[in-house]
Amino acid sequence: MLKALSHRACLVGMLALASSGAALADQPPASGLGQSWPNASDVSSNPNFHAYVFTLGGIQFVQINDTNGNVIGAVGTANGQFITLPVGRFSQLVTTPQQGPAVTPAAAAAAPTTVYQDSATTVTATALSDGTLQLKAAAACSGDPAVCNSHSPQ
Repeated sequence: MLKALSHRACLVGMLALASSGAALADQPPASGLGQSWPNASDVSSNPNFHAYVFTLGGIQFVQINDTNGNVIGAVGTANGQFITLPVGRFSQLVTTPQQGPAVTPAAAAAAPTTVYQDSATTVTATALSDGTLQLKAAAACSGDPAVCNSHSPQ
């Protein structure tokens, strides 16, 4: 119950920050969050994935799909705060600086690969030994990587 309240508090906080005039409002309109082939540009930095960005009320939503259009997972972000969205085949494996995975992931089978990156957000994907994928969303690091990595859940 405490975890559910924490997630609600985070979302409420994100919404409050967004209503104060976030800089993400200049993104082009898009629709179809949670869909295989949404009405949005593919902005993935990796040819093995599709990344779609949606902006609503100053909150940026980043959805990652595989090459077949299967939704892997998605996050919402505003002003350095993140929340995992309950969409995608591996949504329970998504991690953010504020939230670890909902289930214990298998061991990594490969090094993480960057799937999406802009000036504020980076999303990586890691293939796991059981055939699943884990997404990790974090604030883009513009300083010392050791400091940036110290804010992520284990």
